Amino acid sequence: MSLQDELNLESALFTTRRHFLKQCSSGIGMMALGTLFGGCGTGEKPAEAGPELNPFAVRPSHFAGKAKSVIFLHMCGSPSQLELWDYKPELAKLDGKPCPPSFLEGKKFAFIRGVPDMLASVGQFKQHGESGAWLSDYFQHLPSVADEISFLKAMYTDQFNHAPAQLLMHTGGARLGRPSMGSWVTYGLGSESDNLPGFVVLTSGGKTPDAGKSIWGSGFLPSVYQGVQCRSEGEPVLFLSDPAGLDRDLRKKTIDALTEVNRQQYEEFKDPETLARISQYEMAFKMQVSVPEVMDISKEPAYIHELYGTEPGKSSFANNCLLARKLVEKGVRFVQLYDWGWDTHGDGEGTSLEIGLRRKTKQIDQPITALLMDLKQRGMLDETLLVWGTEFGRTPMQENRNGKKMPFKGRDHHTDAFTCWMAGGGIRRGYSHGESDEFGYFGLKGRTHIHDLQATILHQLGFDHERLTYDFQGRNYRLTDVAGKVIREVIA
Repeated sequence: MSLQDELNLESALFTTRRHFLKQCSSGIGMMALGTLFGGCGTGEKPAEAGPELNPFAVRPSHFAGKAKSVIFLHMCGSPSQLELWDYKPELAKLDGKPCPPSFLEGKKFAFIRGVPDMLASVGQFKQHGESGAWLSDYFQHLPSVADEISFLKAMYTDQFNHAPAQLLMHTGGARLGRPSMGSWVTYGLGSESDNLPGFVVLTSGGKTPDAGKSIWGSGFLPSVYQGVQCRSEGEPVLFLSDPAGLDRDLRKKTIDALTEVNRQQYEEFKDPETLARISQYEMAFKMQVSVPEVMDISKEPAYIHELYGTEPGKSSFANNCLLARKLVEKGVRFVQLYDWGWDTHGDGEGTSLEIGLRRKTKQIDQPITALLMDLKQRGMLDETLLVWGTEFGRTPMQENRNGKKMPFKGRDHHTDAFTCWMAGGGIRRGYSHGESDEFGYFGLKGRTHIHDLQATILHQLGFDHERLTYDFQGRNYRLTDVAGKVIREVIA
């Protein structure tokens, strides 16, 4: 045995467990770091993500779903359920009286300070249709299609501020970085359109939602699955047109050259984002022709414009509802409509329950009714899931700030009871699920969480929400986080 071998043997004999772990700590750390990097998407593309060069290829769901596409109508700012959907005659008996202490103890509010007064509903309610659905006089058109709707009257959430609550509704988490619902759906199902994005976003109301564009982002999913925002006024998509001097043939040659370079880069580094880049370039090329065509509502017949109340060339919720129908008709998988301006605190006429909420409700009443009727008469409602929702509810007491009443009637943010509804896509018609207490403060029965709504939407598309997952940072993530149950009662 050589002198070096003897020294190595002596060193090994006198190495303690503490010395061993100390010397190997960097190696163990590097192994852990490699696992984390693998979860960040720097490794091979997961097989379940679909064909390598076509991330929007149609893929089978876990089971046969009733719906093929989703139109989600989100009212940003949270309209009061007590003025629109949730009839509470007992609340009128407490109008103007101090709020019961039990409503305030241990609760968090955005603006209420001190003891506020209770506030009766400003709307007048009547029952409509064979289902006897309660709707307020804020709606003039929607009662005609009340029997198509399935209400969720005892929704609740974990967040009482707008941005986190919007994130929770659309990404399943209240913090930035999670994929949006539309991204999950297109990741799981692909798209039936060859020349349009699988996930399209339309906004109205003049502003972007409080949570920003993150609520239609792809998070840790490949970026090709993020929502594409289109506009109903001006260019449908910014920078979609070719620059001056670049014709269609030259653009195609440019795309082909970029595709070849990106394909070579993928073969070398195996980064799935390279594949996403290829798909995005190719989709953008196709969209230059397809998007201007589908986003042009001026060619729709006069009776359609009369039905929806649309005005071509303007940005409006009505125009977006018509566009949503056209997009779904062309095979778009998920269409998200955000309408801003529903924050009714009562600090001005435009934010009051009497004026602001009536004005906003009038803007959506006819278009939503038209969308339901249009989808049904075209035979599309059975395979299109229409969802109306918001981020949270409103309190049954009048908002106050620093113990002082607001100049107009308004309600504060409320997490424990609000209303969403669904129609079409295999959902039970003319049904009301859940019930809040006699003052609309807390869900008594049939309570449904945001994650339950998400699980139900995925179920109607043919997914087990617990199995639609993506590996990220060493764990499997899903839209519903670690919760959620399908609301079986609302399924036809």
